[in-house]
Amino acid sequence: MTIAHTPAVDFGRAVRIVRIAGGRVAERIDLRTAAVCLIVLAFTAVVAVWTLMTGDFPVTPGEVLQALFGEASRRVEMVVVEWRLPRVLLAVVLGAALGMSGAIFQSVTRNPLGSPDVIGFEAGAYTGALCVIILWHGGYYEVATGALAGGILTAVVVYFLAYRQGVQGFRLIVVGIGVGAMLTALNTYLMLKAQLQVAMTAAIWGAGTLNGVGFDKLVPASIAIAGLMLVAVFLARPMRQLEMGDDAAGALGIRPERARLALIFLGIGFTATATAAAGPISFVALAAPQIARRLARSPGVALVPSACLGALLLAVADLAGQRTFAPTQLPVGVVTVSIGGLYFAWLLIREARRK
Repeated sequence: MTIAHTPAVDFGRAVRIVRIAGGRVAERIDLRTAAVCLIVLAFTAVVAVWTLMTGDFPVTPGEVLQALFGEASRRVEMVVVEWRLPRVLLAVVLGAALGMSGAIFQSVTRNPLGSPDVIGFEAGAYTGALCVIILWHGGYYEVATGALAGGILTAVVVYFLAYRQGVQGFRLIVVGIGVGAMLTALNTYLMLKAQLQVAMTAAIWGAGTLNGVGFDKLVPASIAIAGLMLVAVFLARPMRQLEMGDDAAGALGIRPERARLALIFLGIGFTATATAAAGPISFVALAAPQIARRLARSPGVALVPSACLGALLLAVADLAGQRTFAPTQLPVGVVTVSIGGLYFAWLLIREARRK
């Protein structure tokens, strides 16, 4: 691997060109974006360690390190590694997945409101999970399968309803909002028709929660999201080229509609996997790409910074849900909705000041 310190083209920003495979593959790295990602990851690590330290059984940073390396007492190791670590890691993994999903949909629609929870794909995943919980009383893996199926089926319906000689971003958002509203009504109907105990279980899951998660949920979700991230590596460049318009992307050798469809299903995969693991967690996919874009001062949303911001936001939200009203633990979805409300208020104030 070689690094070119002086690129042949002036990009107007400090960049480095990384060449691998004997120079046959090259990637441009924006130094400010890289610095933002490193700083965000550092804050995420701090939040993760703080989460592992605090709670009903507080431990010191040294004990956390000892537990992670298998050198602590059995009691400390059980609290840190078996109880707290899976929850922290799952928050980071799911936050990264939601951040990347939001970046994909906002890039495809070329609209900062084009996130999966706004377009309605999250509601579709929730519908699939509710059907399994209420109608068939399924377990965790059955619910996860239902959420994946519901998200994918919703994506297919929205895509074909929005298709008119191609899919335009605004039309995709409008159709998605309409489909999402109908699915929300269906979800309410299913909850009202369910038995009380089953409805309570579905409502708790529907709030979006990381309570009680273990490695049995962390491992399959992490494997699925890691596979989706590998696919995202190959679709990152077509995603940036589509932002220039279909004609420009086509001139660069991209088949716009095929690439757009692949990106939509990739974003659905991220959202549905996160929903299957922890329930619907709103606003992380909406806020993370835009916050990352403003921190990096980049011309558009990008996958890696959005993933880093998503991981930090969900880790902070989960920590706040656990500690703010202790000993009561709030579902992380309640906290992210509150963060989303503050984010929308900030956007409104910002837009009002521009006028």
